[in-house]
Amino acid sequence: MKALDAETVMASPDTSDVLRRFLRYVQVDSPSDPDHEERVPSDPSEHAMAALLADELRALGADDVTVDDHAYVTARVPASPGAADRQTLGFVAHIDTAHDAPNRGVRPQVVTYEGGDLVISDNVSVTPAAVPDLPSLAGQAVVTSDGTTLLSADDKAGVAEVMALVARLLADPSLPHPPLAVAFVPDEEIGHGAALLDLDAFGAAYAYTVDGEALGELNYECFSAASVEAVFTGEGVHPGDAKDRMVNAIRLFEEFDAMLPAAGRPEHTAGYEGYFHCHGVSGTVDECRASYLVRDFDAASFEGRLDLMAAAAAYVGRLHGEGRVRLTVRREYRNMAERLDGAEFLVDRAKAAMEACDVTPVCVPARGGTDGAQLTFRGLPCPNLATGGRLAHSVREFVPVPALEATVDILQALVASFA
Repeated sequence: MKALDAETVMASPDTSDVLRRFLRYVQVDSPSDPDHEERVPSDPSEHAMAALLADELRALGADDVTVDDHAYVTARVPASPGAADRQTLGFVAHIDTAHDAPNRGVRPQVVTYEGGDLVISDNVSVTPAAVPDLPSLAGQAVVTSDGTTLLSADDKAGVAEVMALVARLLADPSLPHPPLAVAFVPDEEIGHGAALLDLDAFGAAYAYTVDGEALGELNYECFSAASVEAVFTGEGVHPGDAKDRMVNAIRLFEEFDAMLPAAGRPEHTAGYEGYFHCHGVSGTVDECRASYLVRDFDAASFEGRLDLMAAAAAYVGRLHGEGRVRLTVRREYRNMAERLDGAEFLVDRAKAAMEACDVTPVCVPARGGTDGAQLTFRGLPCPNLATGGRLAHSVREFVPVPALEATVDILQALVASFA
């Protein structure tokens, strides 16, 4: 498989607008930082991405372009002739990249996938076992990183697709569309997302996030989510004199974790199944800390998971001494399906737009969160549209070029249906 570097692809007159934008955006470092959730943006580099987008929106001729101190970018696109009285439709995408893989210095490349394994570098590849529909992409151009970092299609593919839509509509105002409001927001990957988006000023009656995965997927259900920090306090003494005296905080963690069902870990769940995910542990005999993600689609089951963790902590405390285990629970977002009653037409319109572009829509529960969950609970109904990206948050992340381009066509068909 021959790989072309980004500069070569971007210089070609045959390169589509959305691909050129995507290749440009992924090379701008803008990771969010889970160690600095107290500030927005969590990483100052997100300002560079926000400034770039604001400048491009102004150059395109968008109205009311603003970029604030928190790296929120907002803009408006006037309605096409005859559609100015329609309600404003919003689009939201996030500018930050995940922290689950190296995320700075992304060097994108475009390869022509010929079947078999998708080879990204000498030691990084994607197999059909990992992506069952991979063989169906044979013959397509595919964007990957060079294998040393993630690609950041999550969500710079979404950003590029929304920007390409805006460029298309402003270049030809006769294309039917209602008034549009666009927002690019920071820190979605660490649970902040659109929390500071002023919905009154944004002015949309309803919106879509563009932050999904395989082309054709549509999400109107997502996890309810919480993060749990567990602190285990032990009592260290010399191991030679430890009998009946030492309390090993690491062992307290092991006992606690063993009470959470092994079958409920991410590697054993799919579809509508929730999970407990221990994603970080550090400690000594005196103190051990563990970080968990708790996810479930069903509200009662979600609360049951948190109750089970509290009960496990209490049990370890009764065995080894009260106060040995402390849990801090941070609720992050809820299943947007709980608040979409009356807005089902948003899902129907999205399905129809995909079908108009010869893409088969598939509604799947999002095994993750989007800004749309938070916005829906704040009163702005907001299902999630696919970007075409695959294997997010990993060095194997990729996005087929036809999926990028088809998504822009789907967005155009979607806005036309609201005009």
